[in-house]
Amino acid sequence: MKLLALDATEAACSVALLIDSDIQQHCITEARQHNEHLLPMADTLLAEGGVSLPQLDAIAFACGPGSFTGVRIATAVTQGIALAHDLPVVPVSSLRALAQGAARAHQAQYVLAGLDARMHEVYWGAFVRDESGLMQSQGAEKLCAPDKIMGSDYNSAHNHWQGTGSAWASYADTLQQHCAVQQIHPTAFVQAQDVARLGAADWLQHRYVSAEQALPTYLRNQVATAAPGISWP
Repeated sequence: MKLLALDATEAACSVALLIDSDIQQHCITEARQHNEHLLPMADTLLAEGGVSLPQLDAIAFACGPGSFTGVRIATAVTQGIALAHDLPVVPVSSLRALAQGAARAHQAQYVLAGLDARMHEVYWGAFVRDESGLMQSQGAEKLCAPDKIMGSDYNSAHNHWQGTGSAWASYADTLQQHCAVQQIHPTAFVQAQDVARLGAADWLQHRYVSAEQALPTYLRNQVATAAPGISWP
């Protein structure tokens, strides 16, 4: 299998190329100018892997929630590539990919993934690693104030919850009042390599859409309209 994955959820952006079981990634932290970096990184990875865009089986992207601008740019770039080369698209939750990163880096089994949504709110999701090593959602993802995170499941110490993501950097004290976490990883961010792994598994299960159906997930209604500075490959 050959799959390209993109992420621009927050300040960093990354692109990963999965070829069978091998994943290579290029990442720029604190990029912010995502539209200037995603396509060049993709071109470089494809050249290094000896793969052309028409040879891909699919393209995956972190569809949000996250930065409105970043998510729109990742969506637009993904749609452009998919349309130009007739590729199926696998949308992957940014929170799920964040949780997958905790499994990869810290062998986490139970993860509370949170992104700082600004306006004193967090994007939030709970995930559990399955037998195949993939993170699976435990209920709907949501947007709420950090002091509104409730639920007895998060207070079950025997589950060994780990917290990951920028929400834990901004609101650690508040979140830890409501969640019994064993460890937190406040500097963790979404990476395309985790989007690629989840995307490949979803593609094998036929959980993909057409380019036109590849839409961002915002969770918040105040959304601007246009993705800036995108040109199709």
